[in-house]
Amino acid sequence: MATAVLLGGMIPGAQAAPGVQKIEAELAYTCDFPEGPQPVEAVVTAEIPGSARAGEVIQPEGVSVELAFPEAVPAELARAGAATVSAEARLSVGVAQEGQEARAEWNLRTGEPVPLPEAGGLTLTTSGSVPYVKPGASGELHLDASALSVELALKQAGGAPAEPPDTTVECTPDAEQETGLATVEVGGADGEGASEPAPSETWPGQEEETPGEAAPEVGVGARPKASAADVPPCTGDPEDAANMVAYVTGYANVTKLDGATRFPVACGNITQGAQWPSMEDGVLHFYQYSTVDLEYRGKPQLPPASGTFLTFGFMPTTATLEMTQIPTGTDADGVRIPNIESDLAILPTSSQNRTTITLDLMLRLRDVEVNGVPLDVGSNCRTSKPFKLTLEGLGTWGPDGLVGYTLVSGGELTGSVTIPPFSGCGATEDLDDIFTASLSGVPNYVKQVQGAPCASANGADPAFCTPDYQPVDIPEAAR
Repeated sequence: MATAVLLGGMIPGAQAAPGVQKIEAELAYTCDFPEGPQPVEAVVTAEIPGSARAGEVIQPEGVSVELAFPEAVPAELARAGAATVSAEARLSVGVAQEGQEARAEWNLRTGEPVPLPEAGGLTLTTSGSVPYVKPGASGELHLDASALSVELALKQAGGAPAEPPDTTVECTPDAEQETGLATVEVGGADGEGASEPAPSETWPGQEEETPGEAAPEVGVGARPKASAADVPPCTGDPEDAANMVAYVTGYANVTKLDGATRFPVACGNITQGAQWPSMEDGVLHFYQYSTVDLEYRGKPQLPPASGTFLTFGFMPTTATLEMTQIPTGTDADGVRIPNIESDLAILPTSSQNRTTITLDLMLRLRDVEVNGVPLDVGSNCRTSKPFKLTLEGLGTWGPDGLVGYTLVSGGELTGSVTIPPFSGCGATEDLDDIFTASLSGVPNYVKQVQGAPCASANGADPAFCTPDYQPVDIPEAAR
């Protein structure tokens, strides 16, 4: 049975066929909480075309999952010191057509943190963009809900992370219930009405097909600009004039797998250093050393990203990637060691700016599935040592103004990273060599896009900041 799985967000311009159908599915799950299993109700809503043609993109819209937890859950969270909670939900959706199967991961999140109720149950509503589906042949296309994973982020009354700061629960759909979400009638392609999506910009899916049948493709083209509900909090320090906060997102290629994954929008907390001039070979340079720390729910990391790749070129493997930064230390004077170097060169007719950002990172893999079957990699499957990601941005001021990147305006940064061997992978067997062979050892291209920062020195300028000093500019990932 051929399987094709590509992961990503929604694509612009995907047109719903006439006769949009509404998904309203009430599903019962059992979730494995630390103090024992709990029943959780999930109400899935969305809109999807009722019919399409082979080769057309089918894009679910208005997707949300409302999670209803029993009274025991908020009581348990409150005992851990939590006052508010927010959630990320990952709903696995099976896509089947004419004996062919694929899997989509619907990654959804809440907006602002929700106060825990003093009594009664807890309801959290998650929403977001989800992968498109492109049927490869005619015949009924079925979407069915399956496993659900929920990560709850917990904060104390003052806004500080609770202890522990988060908890992740795995949920299994209760047996003997209908888990179907939608059925789309797919006709043959006529060469005229089919809309062709933008080229895929995520991990490659399996291209193998059986004669006369084509596996449905699940994937993404260019993702539209994210909304404020799609990004994590990113609040600056109005008391620190050197502080800036900016959103960043982008893609990282994996050379061995001939594919790439998109990392969700993340927060960068920047502390600008002092500038000083230097005359070199008749050119005046202004140098500045600054520091950036990634932030996601109180941790120095990027938001978790889901990726699907073909291990050894044929076996579809899905995993959640967690990229954690190792912050720089301090020097003998107690000053943070910088990881950003900016060089502004003043030339006769223009000025050129070169910015180099270096991050020390660790990569962890979790929630691994091979051909749709969970693979227990344990809780410590990660790179055997830290590795460096070096990004460079170039900007030029000329007669037409600024073109390119600067730290204070944002823009595109490019670079490369070499992933070390993996260690600690496998709960009952050693899987280190499998992930090392698939991911490690060769340079991988990285392209990140930084939005315009919110600078505390400028006050809550509405052109760049929300009233609570969060960035207004939410960048789009680009390849």
